[in-house]
Amino acid sequence: MHKNMLILSGPSGSGKSTLYQILKQEFDNLYFSISTTTRAPRKGEIHGREYFFVTEKEFLQDIKENKFLEWAHVHQNYYGTSKIPIENALKEDRLIIFDVDVQGHRSIKKHYPFAKSIFITTPTDMILKQRLESRQSDDALTIQKRIQNAYEEMQYIHEFDFVIINDDINQASKSILAIAHSLSCTNFDALALNKKWKTI
Repeated sequence: MHKNMLILSGPSGSGKSTLYQILKQEFDNLYFSISTTTRAPRKGEIHGREYFFVTEKEFLQDIKENKFLEWAHVHQNYYGTSKIPIENALKEDRLIIFDVDVQGHRSIKKHYPFAKSIFITTPTDMILKQRLESRQSDDALTIQKRIQNAYEEMQYIHEFDFVIINDDINQASKSILAIAHSLSCTNFDALALNKKWKTI
């Protein structure tokens, strides 16, 4: 059994969702870890597809019951990753994709040291601001908070296995596909392979 787990992180607006769609088109066995959040759904978002939307009371109860692999309080809302679906996806030998912040990256790496991680960012903060504004999903204050958070996240870029500067989407797509395809060459079950070599 291979242990294929890829953690995507980086500022909101850096292109993580677009690059995830590239992976989704390439891999049939992909499992995207859907986060749980207390924030309100944006236009077009559906419960159980983009996020599991819950109340703050429900989220805090799940924290008490130790149901999260990782969780954080970001932009006045809670975000977390449930443990059970991840363990099930590992048993099914699927490629697991996470989209988490730098705190979530640390937590997942602690639980799954074999996981590989990619920090995705824009070439400059001005380009990030332009992308956030073009989405027209946040007000000016929220955008400013996201940019400030991006500055803070950039301080942890050295903790990641790979960095993709998403300036050209075609090149970024090639990079993330190359990384994802390389996972099966790194996280293999050495014990199982050795057993196969002792059948003669």
